[in-house]
Amino acid sequence: MKSEFTSEFFRGNRMRLRTLYGRATPIVVGASGLLQRNGDNTYPFRQDSSFWYLTGINVAGAVLVMDKDTEYIIVPDQQAHQTIFDGPILEEVLLGRSGVDAIVGEQEGWRQLNKRLKRIKRVATLIPPEPYLDFYGFYTNPGRAVLQEKIKTINAQIELHDLRGHVTAMRMVKQPQELATIKTAIKITTDTLGYIKTHLRDYKSEYEIEADLIQAYLRKGAKGHAFHPIVAAGKNACTIHYNINNDSLSGARFVLLDTGAEVDEYAADLGSTYWLTERNKRETAVYEAVIAVQGFAYSLLKPGVLIKEYETQIEHYMGEKLCELGLITEIERETVRKYFPHATSHHVGLDAHDAADYQRPLEPGMVLAVEPGIYIPEESIGVRIENNVLITREGIEILSQDLVQ
Repeated sequence: MKSEFTSEFFRGNRMRLRTLYGRATPIVVGASGLLQRNGDNTYPFRQDSSFWYLTGINVAGAVLVMDKDTEYIIVPDQQAHQTIFDGPILEEVLLGRSGVDAIVGEQEGWRQLNKRLKRIKRVATLIPPEPYLDFYGFYTNPGRAVLQEKIKTINAQIELHDLRGHVTAMRMVKQPQELATIKTAIKITTDTLGYIKTHLRDYKSEYEIEADLIQAYLRKGAKGHAFHPIVAAGKNACTIHYNINNDSLSGARFVLLDTGAEVDEYAADLGSTYWLTERNKRETAVYEAVIAVQGFAYSLLKPGVLIKEYETQIEHYMGEKLCELGLITEIERETVRKYFPHATSHHVGLDAHDAADYQRPLEPGMVLAVEPGIYIPEESIGVRIENNVLITREGIEILSQDLVQ
């Protein structure tokens, strides 16, 4: 599949970052590192999204340096066995992809950077997250932290300026190449979900559906999953991020799918709930309530909207629907969130839940997911419908309008 991205895209992003931040302070940005899976085996490598946005390079442990009028990328020195087993790092390919002035090896690159860092008072970088995020219950990639430690080792007094807000501001509004790529990822995903719905009664387990998802994504030219897919049959759909995907479909009345293809690092994030049998009256009422909430969300989205206010309005409207379903008697946050425990919208881009400042009003060019859901564990019913939309000058364009319901 032909990529939409050329060196002009990445060079333009770096120029915009320098314009946003200023040219007086050197910018040093690190890539993600490889992570051990077990033994001498690593997890599949996924580049730090912001590093990729600035370089287009999928090399673990690389470092981008922007200083005055010079740009170069430091790449790890390879031992002989690494070159044999993993293949060489091809300088000409990296230069052509990124558009930087030079690719330099680790020893030479850090020798150059060392001299510069010792003489300055501040450097701009992407500040690392905490090693462990309690809210999500996972460890973070140490790549940024390793880079920060190296910088501090060279100059303990150096001041680190955080670039995350600047890069986030850039990433929120998508450029034409990004939109074209997201639309491709969405098309691959909607086509695949349409196939699965058509053949739904041929499946006997959740994992058979998951297998067809990845096969279709790869056959259609995607890199694979943008995130681990959710294939949740029956009561499993009441677990919001269920991803075990190994249960039987026997006895289940429906299956909730939440999935997205990844194309050139960009994600689709779509979902639907498909019935294995004809919907009964109760299931139809819940399904139609979710569709109504999604339609209400569409009516609110336009430039200038603040997500916090938008979510508050949807929460109240969802409360009305939950009252109609007899699930609650009063519209209060605690009662509504019992059956609708997640937000309706998030940004979509290089990450399925993309970098975003949710205090910033919506603007044309932003891409959002719209995913209301109702989950009733006591009735073993869970329904979620998720589409991706583009904010336009007039309101929205539903990018996934071909998603089969």
